Amino acid sequence: MERISIHLENPHVRTIQAAVAALEKGELVVYPTDTLYGIGCSIYQKKAIEQLYRLKGKSKFEPMSLICGSIRQAAEYTYISNFAFRVLKRCFPGPFTVVLQARKEIARLMLSRRMEIGVRIPEALVCRQLVEQLGHPILNSSVVMEEQMGMYGEMSLDPDIEEAAALLLDAGPLPEFRESTVVRILDNEIEVIREGRGPLDVLRQ
Repeated sequence: MERISIHLENPHVRTIQAAVAALEKGELVVYPTDTLYGIGCSIYQKKAIEQLYRLKGKSKFEPMSLICGSIRQAAEYTYISNFAFRVLKRCFPGPFTVVLQARKEIARLMLSRRMEIGVRIPEALVCRQLVEQLGHPILNSSVVMEEQMGMYGEMSLDPDIEEAAALLLDAGPLPEFRESTVVRILDNEIEVIREGRGPLDVLRQ
């Protein structure tokens, strides 16, 4: 796996381009988000999707999430009601994962039994630039927190992840290692699935 240093607030264009090239070739990339580091692939690379599920030990009925660049892009792949749109406007960009009903543009391989998928629009500029340059969302899963930090701030990844991923965009220690808050929106109701970094009071404004 190749490691490239990247600045969280001012990522170098060539570094983003290198990561996008890897995603377009069907490779896995590790990158910083506004919560934990993530590992992901293009949603249009079936072999990479299958590899990511195997790597994370998930079944196809345990959904991951899409990193999108905007709510408008998320609406191309999920159904967003007026109620959901108002909630998303308060949550994004930010440390939330919002589970929504998926459109047919999402391959069944990536969906839960309920035909749902999570959506993320992180604050992290690295993520948004990756998606912008790629032109479509990234299928994303978190890298386990305990395996993210080595001594002296050097990134330390699970050996299986290090072997599987083609590239690590290494921003060093992230400001706050904490998972995203996960909520489901269904029939204009909000269900909190996991409380994480995203504050719950944002959902109720």
